[in-house]
Formats: sequence, structure tokens, C-alpha cells
Amino acid sequence: MTLIYTVKLLFVFVSLNFYIQAQAANSINGIRVWPAPDNTRVVFDLVNKPDYKYFSLSSPQRLVIDFSDSESLVLFQNIIKEDHRVKKIRTSKPKQKNSTRIVLELSDKFQLTVFPLAPTGQYGNRLVVDLYDKITNVSKEAANSERDIVVAIVAGHGGDDPGSIGVRGSYEKRITLAIAKKLEKLINYHQGMKAVMIRKSDYYVAHDRKPKLARKNKADLLISIHADAFTSPKPSGASVLVQSTLRANSETARVIANRQKESELLGGAGETIKNTKDDYLAKTLADMSKEHTMKSSYEFATYALKQLKKVTKLHKKEPEGLSLAVLKAPDIPSVLIETGFISNPNDERNLNNSIYQQKLAKAIYTAIDSYFIRYPPEGTLLSATMGIKHNVIRGESLSVIAHRYKVSLSHLKKTNNLTSNIVRIGQTLKIN
Repeated sequence: MTLIYTVKLLFVFVSLNFYIQAQAANSINGIRVWPAPDNTRVVFDLVNKPDYKYFSLSSPQRLVIDFSDSESLVLFQNIIKEDHRVKKIRTSKPKQKNSTRIVLELSDKFQLTVFPLAPTGQYGNRLVVDLYDKITNVSKEAANSERDIVVAIVAGHGGDDPGSIGVRGSYEKRITLAIAKKLEKLINYHQGMKAVMIRKSDYYVAHDRKPKLARKNKADLLISIHADAFTSPKPSGASVLVQSTLRANSETARVIANRQKESELLGGAGETIKNTKDDYLAKTLADMSKEHTMKSSYEFATYALKQLKKVTKLHKKEPEGLSLAVLKAPDIPSVLIETGFISNPNDERNLNNSIYQQKLAKAIYTAIDSYFIRYPPEGTLLSATMGIKHNVIRGESLSVIAHRYKVSLSHLKKTNNLTSNIVRIGQTLKIN
């Protein structure tokens, strides 16, 4: 009996030891799919940093990822729901033992980016797969048509990136999207203006894609909306950021070095820069384009700060220059608006309030309206209607006139030097 008992114990020990040795060093605990209008992000959640290799196959189109010394704890049924890029995610037989091979069956050939992410916030180790549609320019407007002013709105963060998380558990990505949607409605209500949402719902857009999407839609201005955060709950208030000179110079240098390929990034001088063999002339033209964009960005930032201070405390009273990818376009005036500190309890409470969000959106919209009244882009409806006047008739009020011409009441009062909302029959008002 003693011998049999000893043999049994030895068998259990050997089996347990074999199981421990056979266990993989890493495991895939979850897979999340984030569809977006122009891309799909697939995120693999892992216990440890992924050791991986990947390759593509065609006919049919597939992406194959090998996770070394890994096991999968994921059930693959019903992972994909209503995504037109990834048709199916499944496992396949790996070439190496103790590894996992995952196959993404794709509907077409997409621009591909695969990269790991270290643990941050609520997330652990991840492997991210981004599948992008090719960005194609929208058709050009007819030569003599009067186009709308286009404002690109970027709601910061999204999808797998929640942004900062407040002391009450608020997600920055939700706050920024709520404000962005309110701003979108205000802009689209204004005749001669059109808003383009770079992020329409809860998905992630890579930073370098945002200016490209704005350019695709021929944006005259890019506004990125965020909520700031700090390690201390004390800082509060809004601020407006523009591209730093250092970053702008480096971007221009890159475009000049590749001007045959990227001349469209330099605005109206692009074709001249592309075709000239004179490097000095090319650089001079590029610098002029860059300086105009930076000046315009700073000018709009001052308009935004003027309006924001009517709604909230300002954390920075002047535009602040930083190196941020979302602001890098050398041909589109761009700003990043920090609407408040989500790490400050009072700011966080306000930023979650729909009425307060509307006030912030209205302040930004008023800044946009005021800025483009003074600097209407060439070829736009607003530029063509500069100098419109209106004669007041019986039954009209200032608010009725403002509604008719799709301008703000404050703009009418400022343009006509009015101190009240009272107008008289026969009075001539300047609309623009």
C-alpha cells in the first residue's frame, strides 16, 4: 500500500510539474473591436507584454498574428458585429508549440498598423491593430461656386482611449464628444457654415489621421476639444493651445524634403513648391504658408479665449504653444481647446452638465462666427455676401433679423454698435 501510494504521489507531482511547464508565459484575455467611419481598431488584451509577429495573405485577404509562448482564453463567437472591414476573427494552427495564431479575415486590403501598448489607467498590456481606408480627396468645387466655411471638430480620445478619468469616474472621451456634438449643431444651423465631425461616436482616431481627414473635407479651421487633468485637484479653468514654432518648423522641413509627394499640405503655394527646382524658393514659399497658418491659429485662439472667459475661469489667459500631432497641419489653422480640468471636482461636475456643455459650445461657436466675419475664406458664401444690409420693417425685432440671416444676436449688436435689442422701423442694419 505504501509503495502504491508513493507511486501515485510521484505521478501527481510529475503531472503537475508538466502542466506548469506547459503553461504559456502569456495569455490573451480579451478582444475588442472598435469600428469607425474610416478605420477599424482591434485590441487584444494580454496579461504580459506581447511577443508577436504578423503577416498578410491575399485571396482571400487575411491578417495573421502569431503570439509567441501564449494561450488564448477568448471565445471567438460573436466578436464581430456590423463591421465591414473585419469579417471574422478566428484561431488557426500555429507553427510553434505553446503559441497562438489568430487570423483576421478581411473584406479588402487596408492600410495596416500593428503596435503594442503598455499598461495605462484601467487597461493592461495590449496589442493594437488599426485597419485604415485609403483617404481620397473630395471632388473640387466648381471654379465660381460659393462654398460653405468648413470647421473640422475633433472630440478628443475615444474608443480604447478614454482620456483622463475624473475623481467621480467621468471619462474625458464622453465629455468631449458631448460638447463637440453641441458645437456641430450650432455651426450647421449657421447658413454658409458646415461642421465636419472627425469622431462621431465612441471610437479612436489616430492623431496623425485627424489633420488628414480635415484636409480631405477642405476644412478652413480645425478645433480639437479636450478636458485637462493634473495630479493635483487644484488647477481649474479653460485654455487654448496652438502649434509650437519648433513643431511647425520640423513639419515644414519634412514636407519640403518630400514636396513631390506632399505639396498639397502647403495650401495655395503647393503646386509652385512642387514644381520649382529652386530649394531656396521652395523653402521661402513654405515658410510663408506656415507663418500664415500659425498667425491665423493664434488669432482664432484669442477669439476663443475671449468667449470662454464669459463662461468659465481661464487657466491660461493667452494662447499656449505646444507640440501636438493634431495641430501639425501647415495649411489649416488649428487649435486645441481644454474646456476645464476633469481632475478638479468643480470643473468635472460642470463638464458633465448638459447646460454647461451647451454654454461652452456656444462660446466656441461665437468665436468661430466672429473670427470668420473678420476673416472670411476666399470663395465662401460669407465672403461673397460681405456688406449685406437690411432695412427694418414693421413687426421685425433684432432676434428675428438675426434668425433670418443665420447670425448671432451679439454679432448684429456688435456690427451695428447697438447697446440694446431695440430697433426702429426704417433703420438700416449691417449684417456682415
